[in-house]
Amino acid sequence: MKNRIFSVLFISVFAAMLGLGIIAPLMPIYARSLGASGIWLGIIFAGFSLSRGIFMPIIGKLSDRKGRKRFITLGLLLYSVISLVYLLAGNVYYLTTVRLFHGLASAMVIPVARAYIGEIAEKGEEGRYMGTFNIPLLLGMGSGPFLGGILNDSFGIASVFYVMAGLGAIAFLITLVFLPDKKYSGIREMDDPVPFKEIIKNNVVKGLFLFRAIDGMGKGVVLAFLPILAFTKGITSSQVGIIISFSIFLMALLQRPFGRLADRYNKLFLVLIGSGLGVLTLLLIPIARNFWELFFISSLMGLGGATAIPSASALSVEIGQRLGMGFSMGLFSTAMSVGMIVAPIISGVVMDTLGVKSVFFVAGVISLLGTFVFYHYIRRERRVER
Repeated sequence: MKNRIFSVLFISVFAAMLGLGIIAPLMPIYARSLGASGIWLGIIFAGFSLSRGIFMPIIGKLSDRKGRKRFITLGLLLYSVISLVYLLAGNVYYLTTVRLFHGLASAMVIPVARAYIGEIAEKGEEGRYMGTFNIPLLLGMGSGPFLGGILNDSFGIASVFYVMAGLGAIAFLITLVFLPDKKYSGIREMDDPVPFKEIIKNNVVKGLFLFRAIDGMGKGVVLAFLPILAFTKGITSSQVGIIISFSIFLMALLQRPFGRLADRYNKLFLVLIGSGLGVLTLLLIPIARNFWELFFISSLMGLGGATAIPSASALSVEIGQRLGMGFSMGLFSTAMSVGMIVAPIISGVVMDTLGVKSVFFVAGVISLLGTFVFYHYIRRERRVER
């Protein structure tokens, strides 16, 4: 049964994330063609994350009670439909509305699928299970920008949305037919929830929430503004797709070995190391002069994600075993959405006032400060353990 669940979710998550990744390097260009300024570009990207962040804990909690499958299948169906609606966007207001609904669909899929895997993860092997689950997620997101760049250069932007719709439809059908349903089966009964005050006092929760927000901020800045920076350096959309794809592929290929590492060593410090590499990437991106320099610098973000994500995911599972898996995955996915909401809006203002290079410097400094705070929570947790 576990092999069947893994196989179905592997294919479905890969197809869904491939669809999302296809549009990643092209959305800034598409938004610009509709007259989006820097601040509107930030709002358009933030709209997706805002909607997703609001609904993820709610849907996660509902999936603990009602079952996972219905939310995953409905979300995938919405992916397919919304992909076609993008083509009807005639201005930034319409495009922002579409992004809000797209965020709602996303809230139904990845966090709930992650909770599904967390439920079947064996004790002491959370890192391996979650690292394995992250592979199709990252491979899909990594393949998307490369495929999207080629489609756009060869057939135009409309072809990208048609392919997105087809991938969503395929993932929907596979999940509908082959995925068994699963409800909450954790240790704590769901009619005896952990008080929210107890949750926010936990140093691991604080530190992990902060890491997710920092990670989301870095991803939000790179996806929204790297294509614009690259354009100023004469880098094509296909090359931008290669840069983003390779970084994510590197992250994906290292998920399983770093997942095993997370099961053996201190997960919190592995997250800290990965976060530090992400900060370094943001600070170095503005000084890149050409495709190859940007390519190698962005690889550092892939290595950082490979170091941190399996450990962060494993910690999410451990917390989910006490709070409810759907709620836990929704909570920490919301943290990532917070970063992806705040970062594009702040970065849009920075770009309009100081230029696109300053966007990455400011994001790097904010991430560095956040990493120091994260380290503070690690030290406090270690003192508690002693």
